[in-house]
Amino acid sequence: MRRFYAASVQPTLFGGISVIRNWGRIGSSGRMRIETFDEADQADDALDKLIRTKRRRGYRSAEAMAGGRSDVEPSS
Repeated sequence: MRRFYAASVQPTLFGGISVIRNWGRIGSSGRMRIETFDEADQADDALDKLIRTKRRRGYRSAEAMAGGRSDVEPSS
C-alpha cells in the first residue's frame, strides 16, 4: 500500500509553535493532527522524535526518492 507522511513546524497566531502532521494513502487528502507547544525547542524535539520513529518503521525521506517532494514515504 502506498502511503505518505508529512510533518512540519509552524508558528501559531498566539505565539506558540505547532507540529503539523498529515498522513494517509497517496491520492487522498489523508488525516491531520496538530500539536501545539509553548517553546520552539519543544516542538523541534517532538518533530525529531517523530521523524526517528517513522524512519524505524520503514519510512524514508522523499528527497532520497525521485520527484523531490518534501514528505516522508514508506519504503515498499
